[in-house]
Amino acid sequence: MDIATIFGLIVGWTLTILSVVVGGNALRAYFDVPSVILVIFGGFCAVIISFPIASLKRLPKVLTKTIFAKPQDPGELIKKLVSYAEIARRDGILSLESMTSQMGDPFIVRAIGMAVDGTDPELIESILESEVENEVARHQQGKALLDAYAKYAPAFGMIGTLLGLVAMLQNMDDPSKIGPGMAVALLTTLYGALIANLVCLPMADKLALRAGEEAFTKAIIIRGVMSIQQGDNPRIVEQKLLTFVPPSRRPAPDEARKAA
Repeated sequence: MDIATIFGLIVGWTLTILSVVVGGNALRAYFDVPSVILVIFGGFCAVIISFPIASLKRLPKVLTKTIFAKPQDPGELIKKLVSYAEIARRDGILSLESMTSQMGDPFIVRAIGMAVDGTDPELIESILESEVENEVARHQQGKALLDAYAKYAPAFGMIGTLLGLVAMLQNMDDPSKIGPGMAVALLTTLYGALIANLVCLPMADKLALRAGEEAFTKAIIIRGVMSIQQGDNPRIVEQKLLTFVPPSRRPAPDEARKAA
């Protein structure tokens, strides 16, 4: 679970509410059901028009990924791949076939499986890179859903404000109602801005970050498996994979190989 996402959402909304309370205003003055309906459902309808239904069905999964996805530690991944290189060097690459049930990561299992089967290295690399590209494309589509909602929610907030102003200007007989009418009209703009900037845009950015992390770890896996299939010494495998890690985060020399 990504604590940062949950923390940011909770603290962000809490601070917004506190700013209202500390300012001496009543919370109920900031809640208007018609405005909520217009911004939330109006924006959602615009997203439905913009995207096919198949993409919209993925929205819950997309939102879940921003909160519950756990990035893989590159250091631990390198240690794991170096350990496989040790085994392949000692017992032969076919010995890795019996370990696939313990590997956990389906991407590693597929990569090792193709290497064990003797698939051409260029074909393995092409298949795995194609899978990564398609996964990145799916993440980008999910991000596009959130970006679209972030675009349409404020737009419907402005529409709600205009509707409120029209209704207010048609009832100018009672000056005492002008202030409250203007306040209600502005609420839709507030709702649209909050939804865009405190929910959709941050979660879209987090999804893009997760996509980059997954592509990065899969690049390490591809490089590691290709090196194992070539029969490289575990020390060489380790050195190849450590190039993916910033120097400040690299383990001590041979640490990954010894840990394996």
